Amino acid sequence: MKYITAPMAIEERSMEIIAPYLAELHLTPEAIKVVSRIIHAAGDPEYSKVVEIHPEAIEAGCAALEAGCDIYCDVEMVRTGINKRRLAECGGTVHCLIADEQVAIKAKELGVTRSMVAMRTFGEKLNGSIIAIGNAPTALFEVLNMMKEMKIRPALIVGVPVGFVGAAESKDLLAETSSVPYITVRGNKGGSPIAAATINALLYMHKR
Repeated sequence: MKYITAPMAIEERSMEIIAPYLAELHLTPEAIKVVSRIIHAAGDPEYSKVVEIHPEAIEAGCAALEAGCDIYCDVEMVRTGINKRRLAECGGTVHCLIADEQVAIKAKELGVTRSMVAMRTFGEKLNGSIIAIGNAPTALFEVLNMMKEMKIRPALIVGVPVGFVGAAESKDLLAETSSVPYITVRGNKGGSPIAAATINALLYMHKR
């Protein structure tokens, strides 16, 4: 059996296969790049029907990256999947506190998730940042609460938590109430690979 072995050729062929699924969606070239990366990461063309990109999201995200913003994640899988070399070229760093011992202790004391405490711990550092949430709906709910109560203003929220408990609801709330640009996936779909792929799509637009 013959198969493609060159990495770039594999990616190029993947994007060729994905392209027809986006042809009728009237997306901007930049949005096509984002949605294509998401479909590629998931191996699921159905994402073309559920990705939602705020009209200012890509411009805001790229501008923040160009300015050297940091990225704050809910779980290590998101942090691991982000292209940190490209982010460093922009001057940014990616952060995650889910495994922090003090975060774990505080979460147990309060009876809440570690991802919630992690977002609270980041606090005002989230201003002007990009937030990437791929796993925990509670992290997204917490960020939205912080925006309301503490007037936190990230540059962009990539909110794509996955699952059946709170995931769809957290993303609906993001789309319906966020005062800052966002990229999300409606319904139960999502996950850490989707969050990382979205961030990487923005990073690959960065002009070196």
